[in-house]
Amino acid sequence: MRRVRTGQAGFSYLEVIVALIVMVLSLPPALQAMRIGLDSTNVQATALPLRERAEGELETVLAQPFASLRAEAARVRARSAPTSYSDAAGTPDRRLVYLSFYDADNSDGDGNPFTISDPNADGDANPYTGETPYIGLLWVRVEIEGAAIAFETLTSE
Repeated sequence: MRRVRTGQAGFSYLEVIVALIVMVLSLPPALQAMRIGLDSTNVQATALPLRERAEGELETVLAQPFASLRAEAARVRARSAPTSYSDAAGTPDRRLVYLSFYDADNSDGDGNPFTISDPNADGDANPYTGETPYIGLLWVRVEIEGAAIAFETLTSE
């Protein structure tokens, strides 16, 4: 008994060409995705030690006595000024530490947690001199200079 073929047994040239075109067109985006993946691995390998440095410094600062942190925040007087807990200028991957009084209950009524009320007992309108109000909450920020790595927290007495 003889079988009769009803269809083709293989691919036509047109089907092979279409398949090759699809593969050629999808290859560049696939290679680009692989390159981006490899680049992100390199970025993470660079950023991880910096992140660990910043986290370690944050832990070191938080281990200090609260009175010392409060005194340093009063000394620098601005949340944008690095404190003495920061690395020296010119240090590679310099860690910058910022401290500020934090007015969580808005006792001065200005809506800014980084300003504090001044009883002005000494007449100089400077909240960091004279009879300073009780400060039991501090804002702490540690960042790596020139990198997008920073940690912030609040600490209390």
